[in-house]
This record gives sequence, C-alpha cells and structure tokens, in this order.
Amino acid sequence: MTGDASSPHRRRPRYTGRYPRRFDEKYKEHAPEKYPDTVAKVLASGKTPAGAHVPILVAEILEILDPRPGETAVDCTLGYGGHARALLPRLQPGGTLLGLDVDPLELPKTEARMRGLGFGPAAFRARRSNFAGLSKALAAEGLAGADCLLADLGVSSMQLDSPGRGFSIKAPGPLDMRMNPNRGQPASTLLRQISAHDLAALLDEVDEPRAHRLADALAGTAIEQTTTLANAIRAALPGTPDEEREPSVRRVFLALRIAVNEEFTALDMLLRQLPACVKAGGRVAILTFHSGEDRRVKKAFQAGQREGAYTAIADEVVRPSPEECRANPRALATKLRWARR
Repeated sequence: MTGDASSPHRRRPRYTGRYPRRFDEKYKEHAPEKYPDTVAKVLASGKTPAGAHVPILVAEILEILDPRPGETAVDCTLGYGGHARALLPRLQPGGTLLGLDVDPLELPKTEARMRGLGFGPAAFRARRSNFAGLSKALAAEGLAGADCLLADLGVSSMQLDSPGRGFSIKAPGPLDMRMNPNRGQPASTLLRQISAHDLAALLDEVDEPRAHRLADALAGTAIEQTTTLANAIRAALPGTPDEEREPSVRRVFLALRIAVNEEFTALDMLLRQLPACVKAGGRVAILTFHSGEDRRVKKAFQAGQREGAYTAIADEVVRPSPEECRANPRALATKLRWARR
C-alpha cells in the first residue's frame, strides 16, 4: 500500500436516500465548477443550476460597454462573476476590473474562482462593498474612474437557492433576507416591528395591488420562517385565484428584501455618484428586475442627459430574447438600460 498512513482517504459524506433533499447535502450545488456535466444537463433543461448564477444579456452588455484593452471596468454587483468573466478578457492586456459585492459569504468564493481562471491582482480586484460606496471603493483602489461600469441589481441565484439565507418562498428557512448577514436586522424583525401603514407603502413600491389588505394582515406578526410567511400571505387572500395570489407572495418577499437591505437607498446613492465615477466617454449598463428599480434608473439617466452628464442614454429598455428566457427563466423580468458619459 502506498500513501501516508497518517492521512487516510476520507469519503464524501453520504446523504440520506437516493437523492439529497436538503440544500446543505447537495455537494454539487456548492461547487458547480467541479461538475460541468451536471451543470450542462440542468442548463439544457431550461433551469438555473442551484448554487450557481447564469449571467443575463451577456452579449448585449459586451456590445454596450465595449470593454477595450487597458481600460478600467467596475462590476458593481460581482455575484457569481459571470459578467466579470466575460468582461475580463476584453480588458487585456493591461486592463483592470474591480468587482464589488456586499455579500461576505459569496465574495471570497467568486474571488477564488477568478484567481483559478488565471486573473491575478493586476487584472482583477475584489472588494467587499455595497455599490452605494462606489466612489470610496474607487479611491481606495487608486482608480481615477471607470471606462465601463455594470450594475446587475437584485439578488443572485446563489442567495435565492440557499434556504438558510431566507430569500426563497419554496423551501423552509429563517426569514432573514440580508445580503450581508452580519449587518442590519432580518426580515422577521422588520415584519414584527413595522406598522400596517409603512408596510403598505413598501408594497406599493413594488406595485402590489392588494397592498393595504396584505399589510393589515401581516404587519406586527411574529413570523420566523419563509414558508410560514408564504402561507400567511396566501391565507390573507382567500378566494383569490392562484395565478394572482402567487405573484402577491413573491411581491411581499420582494418588498421585505428591498427594505431589509435598503436597496432603493443604495441605488439612489449609486445613481447620484455615477457621473463623477465614470470617465468622459465611459459607458454604463444597469440591469433591473422590477419596476421600482427601472423607474429610478430611467429618471436618473434622463435627468443626467438634460444636465449634460450623459451624452446619450437608452431610448428603450433592452430585454432578453425569448430564447434566453426559455434557457434561463430567471431572465424573464430583466430590463437593461445604458448611458454614455
């Protein structure tokens, strides 16, 4: 027998049953890059592999941002790194991409993934920061500004797929929803403390037609689990057809997630900073996933063009093709707007 007897081979932990039921047992979902065949099968079936994130509108973003060798790019929402991976080769030789992400759990994984692809510190830098701190992040990295900048708003698939993060309506988990679990209060605390008036206002922001009815039923309740909240929302809408009730469930979760992470405040701060953070001739692309985000981006770009901060902006939103939506259903709600300094 060869090998070090003091370090015996350790088998992968077994899960109960033929297929893993709990997310923490699904070892392939925690390291999808090690199982490309499995990932390919999932993608071919029109689904997003759990634990991974499929970047949206990649070709369109590359055309709009037009990254060139030697330029500086910023990915304000690094996530799994799909868009960054597409941008980085276009910036070489001599270019740099700064990736920002507020999630302390996913950022180290993505940085390690990029290093494994051969992108060293000169080409790729990762920084834990909300995009509201864009100008400070650029200054801290010694970068004068961005030639091209991307912000892919919302939540990443890795966060949605992990029940422990509390974003999903499909699996039981703690009602948390914080993108940075080390900061702020979970959604359960917010729901317990919020008034019906204030909750209705949050629901109005995401265009929930039954905002006041749901707010009266949910505000001040002590709910600790995601599935418990989903069932409480359904119970508050008796007689409502499923095709109307389930979108309301998703909108309540969306409204709470936005509030917990102060997403609109962060987006407004990003939009105010953008003209000063992008070089003359620089290009900006922002992906949004609901009307509250898109309205803010549209109005900020229009105001920037009137004031001379932008030389051109998108006249219409760019949407994923039917083919992309079939291959990646999470792309359905996506809107892309762009602006040029």
